[in-house]
Amino acid sequence: MNRTPAEANPEPALTDFLIAHRLARADEAAHWTPLTGGVSSDLWRVDLPGRSLCVKRALAKLKVAADWQAPVSRNAYEWAWMRFASRHRPDSVPELLAHDPGAGLFAMAFLPPERYPMWKAQLLRGEVRVATAAAVGELLGRLHAASAGEAALAAEFATDDNFHALRIEPYLLATAAAHPDLRDILQALADRTANTHLALVHGDVSPKNILVGPSGPVLLDAECAWYGDPAFDLSFCVNHLLLKSLVVPERREDLLRSARVLAEEYGRCVDWEPRPALESRAASLLPALLLARVDGKSPVEYLGDERHRLFVRTVASALLRAPACAVADVLDTWATALGAPTGAAAAAPADAPTHRPVD
Repeated sequence: MNRTPAEANPEPALTDFLIAHRLARADEAAHWTPLTGGVSSDLWRVDLPGRSLCVKRALAKLKVAADWQAPVSRNAYEWAWMRFASRHRPDSVPELLAHDPGAGLFAMAFLPPERYPMWKAQLLRGEVRVATAAAVGELLGRLHAASAGEAALAAEFATDDNFHALRIEPYLLATAAAHPDLRDILQALADRTANTHLALVHGDVSPKNILVGPSGPVLLDAECAWYGDPAFDLSFCVNHLLLKSLVVPERREDLLRSARVLAEEYGRCVDWEPRPALESRAASLLPALLLARVDGKSPVEYLGDERHRLFVRTVASALLRAPACAVADVLDTWATALGAPTGAAAAAPADAPTHRPVD
């Protein structure tokens, strides 16, 4: 395979992978472009004559400031999760092309951004469509419902060690270490989450991993796939909408409504357990994840204003000490704090200047 001049040079193993799986020929030109956005994998766009595709390889050490190690076997579980999703909702993932579990890499179709914009980029530009959030909630709920109670999936995705390394430790336990006064609460949430096994969890349902496609949301980055607590996925996604409400104040009302509608659409799909039970777990986990995106191992890059971080710490800490019963109650508390007079409970007033990043 001939690389074009002045491009990034992938390792030979990646080009060999494409040739071995007949996705490319050794005698044709290929242009490799590294893609950004994640911290856990190398991701490449490969442009070949008349076609493009993506190659993804898991990294043993994640690209964050903290020392964060994770097994590369997660690449195989991501592939398996995407195969599961494609069976139930074919348009919800890219077309899968080839996989090498030993090398920790796979290839999938490239989805052009002009047709499949990233949801995160839309939100940070102020393009907030409640219908998109509703579709994400419905998709997530349907996938959880399709997997709940499936013994074969539970055995296939018994990835407790991966999930601990990628989510429990860097989010909940690292945050507990940063907040000794909340350590017992966060440890209990970590233990409960780790010991709940009800459905197939994606583990990284973040707007950066959701493309807004012509046929609905497309989910990416299922490296954390785990048969565990579906409440984690719900809380993880709602968490991002709340955080973005701090840095896109002109669309705050729509962002909060999006969070509410996403949770409502998701809730309509819950048939594997009593909905109040799932709501309770999601509501108690949500403030822990809010706090984790400020003081855990993977802080969000767009909360550059210390007033925003203080706001998150204040509201999340209060909710951890006095847990809400439902996600809607967490949203009410967040919205009330945003509208409160400047003070200890309102570190980021609605009209405060923000530092919105270029996504």
